[in-house]
Amino acid sequence: MSETNTAGSTGAVVSLTEQAADEVRKFFAAEGLDENSGALRVSVLPGGCSGFEYGLEVDEEPAAEDDLVIESQGVRLLMDPFSAQYLAGIVIGYHSSFKGSGFTFENPNATGSCGCGTSFSV
Repeated sequence: MSETNTAGSTGAVVSLTEQAADEVRKFFAAEGLDENSGALRVSVLPGGCSGFEYGLEVDEEPAAEDDLVIESQGVRLLMDPFSAQYLAGIVIGYHSSFKGSGFTFENPNATGSCGCGTSFSV
């Protein structure tokens, strides 16, 4: 895995699996972006049945000066400082099966999660 952390002293490292990175690149292509012009914004939002939920969006550049920029598997990731505190060490994967497909989150900071896997508590 290839990771570059330009997040300064926060130590916020977010990793994509190879399969997740491939899926992100597919989204970029659908939006007319490439790895140089596109980025995946990873966020934590209040909500969900466990208190917080994950957010993923295709973005082109940092939204604010304090956004963190991290690279994993050749994909730029963007995070706001609030989200970074809950995402340090997370591995974002991608699962595909007959029942469905989607991104998965292995978060070492989560103390609990819901059955659907998209919300968590800390």
